[in-house]
Amino acid sequence: MRAVIQRVVGASVRVDGGVVGEIGPGLVLLVGVTHGDSEADAAWVARRAAELRVFDDASGRMNRSLLDVGGGALVVSQFTLYADTGHGRRPSYLAAASPEFAAPLVEAVANGLRARGLVVATGTFGAHMEVQLIGDGPVTIILDSSGAPAPVQA
Repeated sequence: MRAVIQRVVGASVRVDGGVVGEIGPGLVLLVGVTHGDSEADAAWVARRAAELRVFDDASGRMNRSLLDVGGGALVVSQFTLYADTGHGRRPSYLAAASPEFAAPLVEAVANGLRARGLVVATGTFGAHMEVQLIGDGPVTIILDSSGAPAPVQA
C-alpha cells in the first residue's frame, strides 16, 4: 500500500459539484492499493500517518504528530499511485488492485485513523473527485507498506 501524505492548512474533496469531505488543518492521505495488500498494510499506514512528527512544536521543529495537534485527515483513494511509467507514454495500472479489493482497504485506513480519535473525512471511492488543498510547508511524505517491518509475533 502506498500513501502520499501532505500537511495542509485545509482541504476538501468534491464529487458532482458538492463537497463530500472537508478538513481544516491536518493531513491529506492519497492512498493506493496493490494486489498483495491486506488489513495489516492499512493498519500500518493509518498508524504511521497518525504518528508522523510533521507538525511544528513551540520551537518551530517538526516534533508533533497529527495526534498531538488534533488535526483532521482527508483520505482519498488514488489508484494512480501504482502507475507503471516504464514503457511508452501511457501509464499501465496493472499493479493497482481492483476496486472490489481496494475499497475496503482504503476504508480501513480511514477507520484506523478514526479509531485513534481523529476527525476523518473521505472522498467517494471510484468517483471522479476534485481535491483541493492548501499545502502547509510544503510537507509531503511518501509511505510504502512494502518496506514496513513485519509485525512482531507474541
